[in-house]
Amino acid sequence: MDPLLDSANEAIYALRTTAPGPSGALPLEPNQLRHMSSGDLFGLTQNAGMGWNPAALRGKQFLILSTQGGIRAPDGTPIALGYHTGHWEVGLLMEEAARTFSAAGAIPFAGYVSDPCDGRTNGTAGMLDSLAYRNDAAVVLRRLIRSLPTRRGVLGVATCDKGLPAMLMALAGTPDLPTILVPGGVTLLAEEAEDTGKIQTLATRFARDEVTFDYAIEQGCKACGSPGGGCQFMGTAATSQVVAEGLGLSLTHGALSPSGAEIWRDLARRSAKALLELEEKQITTRDILTDDAVHNAMVVHAAFGGSTNLVLHVPAIAHDAGLRRPTVDDWTRINRAVPRLVDVLPNGPKHYATVQVFLAGGVPEVMLHLRDAGLLKLDARTVTGRPLGENLAWWEKSERRRRLREKLHALDGVDPDNVIMSPARARERGLTSTITFLRGNLAPEGALVKSTAIAPELVGADGIYRHEGPARVFTSEATAIGALKAARVQPGEVIVLIGIGPGSGMPETYQITSALKYTKDGQRIALLTDGRFSGVSTGACIGHVSPEAWAGGPIARVRDGDRVRLVIDTRALEGSIDVIGIAPAEFNARPQHPSLRPDPRVPADTRLWAALQNASGGTWAGCVYDTDRIARLLELGLAAEAKDAGT
Repeated sequence: MDPLLDSANEAIYALRTTAPGPSGALPLEPNQLRHMSSGDLFGLTQNAGMGWNPAALRGKQFLILSTQGGIRAPDGTPIALGYHTGHWEVGLLMEEAARTFSAAGAIPFAGYVSDPCDGRTNGTAGMLDSLAYRNDAAVVLRRLIRSLPTRRGVLGVATCDKGLPAMLMALAGTPDLPTILVPGGVTLLAEEAEDTGKIQTLATRFARDEVTFDYAIEQGCKACGSPGGGCQFMGTAATSQVVAEGLGLSLTHGALSPSGAEIWRDLARRSAKALLELEEKQITTRDILTDDAVHNAMVVHAAFGGSTNLVLHVPAIAHDAGLRRPTVDDWTRINRAVPRLVDVLPNGPKHYATVQVFLAGGVPEVMLHLRDAGLLKLDARTVTGRPLGENLAWWEKSERRRRLREKLHALDGVDPDNVIMSPARARERGLTSTITFLRGNLAPEGALVKSTAIAPELVGADGIYRHEGPARVFTSEATAIGALKAARVQPGEVIVLIGIGPGSGMPETYQITSALKYTKDGQRIALLTDGRFSGVSTGACIGHVSPEAWAGGPIARVRDGDRVRLVIDTRALEGSIDVIGIAPAEFNARPQHPSLRPDPRVPADTRLWAALQNASGGTWAGCVYDTDRIARLLELGLAAEAKDAGT
């Protein structure tokens, strides 16, 4: 017998075509049944068919959505792996929330839209789908919400780089229901191991003979201290958790909790209770997600030194909520006003892990300093049902705050005030503001740099980073990382990586930026690209250069050996990136780089995303889909096409 065509297992023939079906009766009155839609009726029938007690079918229905991935056995061992640790355990949070709903007489439903891992896809063709996935997932999540017409509220559970922004976009696009976000937490540090950011550079360091083979394979195995949670650094995953709490969509001190711990499970239970209260009080997303909420989120982002990717995600969340999207001027204004207060990977100076930031007090601890500096909108309502100011007043005197800060000192010997600092202490420690937006003849529409992550020794006493050197132009990430591994790029040079902007899916280039951080003299090599970075990137890495190469931007005209000058004022948060020593007319007359070719691996789905987001305002507008504008442009195009056909 061919085992692929048939089985020798006799049990497969124990079959039946009928079964008794659930006992009991639907809890309906005659008048209810007379006026019910067929969908509502069939929904109750299916609920009973799935095993819910028919007598309890009239309870309020709440939808739990998550980015869960993989298949875990009850003891936690893997049956099928997820894409990343961030979504590996979030099903446990769903269970806690679901049991809380049930205990309150409500009926929980659950749905899933899993998410990719940016770390897993870095340097591969998978990264070409990463940013585009965010919009797709947000659309599907919103469709799932609308496809349960009887839901009374939505609880979202998410953790990582694209799944969490997508979940926030979906909740933002649900203004008439109460919603709440449960951040999926972070993974623990592994003992005597490199962090999950640094280990991603092992291949480059080994290729350059900077680590041994045995060291690389051991460290590569042991970096994750726990099986669940987002990464240990303030990358896009952790920053998105922080921003969710800043928006008021998560409970106080919800971001960055250690995955798998009881305090993490407790958050899910309390979040479910909070959603029940919001529904009872008829407080919806529209009441919470306001312009003031977006302001608070941006202030918190700046104080944490968060990922530059949130410059893409926060406008998208605002757009889906029907709010004004923050502009470059808004980001600049807030980053000038808000000091960075958190010492966390990858920014430093001491590089504490995200779980240590949680124990030091997390978002509300940072907000206490921001409150005292007059930087927050304290009347903004949150999912506690109370304004932000009341939440912070509770936190300041809470036993939770005292005990967790003491726990950090007891476990790690760390003073929590050295992790989350007062503005005065932050100034003393040399912490600088987070994001600088740049202009210049290579970025007439703008570019950005995480200026807080530039090595302090490269910044002058006046707070200005200056670098001038010859360009090394690469038209693919693979050729650039190959040159770094072979040490063919020298300190003082400027890597100009082009052709990976929106038309290519705008992949992040962490394998390049991490190599520059952890390889010998890599910090003295600058990077300029029309792509984007991982939130854990450091150094003089300038991204989002606009217009990008595929849109005819001047970055496509740079050649090897051109002198590039970078000036980044980390205090005034302004600067420039320019080609120098070439007459403007001569430079502008150049064609695009001869090696610039479309990447054949870019899927049609991503090309469609690129076209739609470009029609909607592009990267600075959040890479969103502006339906009205897209429809208008299509109508104009069709009208022009019809006119041409008629002539």
